[in-house]
Amino acid sequence: MAQYVVIDCEANGPAPGLYSMISLGAVILDTTLKRTFYGEFKPINNNYIPDAVAVSGFTHEDTLKFPNPQVTMEKFDAWLKNNVKGKPHLMSDNNGFDWMFTNYYFWKFLGRNPFGHSSTNIGSLFKGMEMDMFKNFKHLRKTKHDHHPINDAKGNCEALLAMKKMGLRISIK
Repeated sequence: MAQYVVIDCEANGPAPGLYSMISLGAVILDTTLKRTFYGEFKPINNNYIPDAVAVSGFTHEDTLKFPNPQVTMEKFDAWLKNNVKGKPHLMSDNNGFDWMFTNYYFWKFLGRNPFGHSSTNIGSLFKGMEMDMFKNFKHLRKTKHDHHPINDAKGNCEALLAMKKMGLRISIK
């Protein structure tokens, strides 16, 4: 059985390889939401969009002092191994962005991605539950969405727990 890991990433631009992930937060989806990971990443190249960096409260100069991405990805991989029983399954508010950066960084720095090639988009899941492409789940968050990846991932976990109470069939311990 897969165990759900809710991820949020911040980056200095829109595409991995061209731009860099600057921070990542992960929360194990359970009833406590206390198993979290936070990592920062030194940019992998000189490309950046100032407004993209600023969203997360950093400057480009701040990010140049962040740890080497290899080290951060090794720590994230170790955290996953210590906190996930079975295969981890990535869930995200915007998995097209968060999975894309996470996948790229796992392959670039560790040569594999423990999440595999799949992920779940929380927004799409909620639209399906409601059978309405115009519905939005974000009102179900309790933690303020402030672009700190732990807070954003935790808020998305809270939304998933609320969706379970609404009838979503999902295995949460």
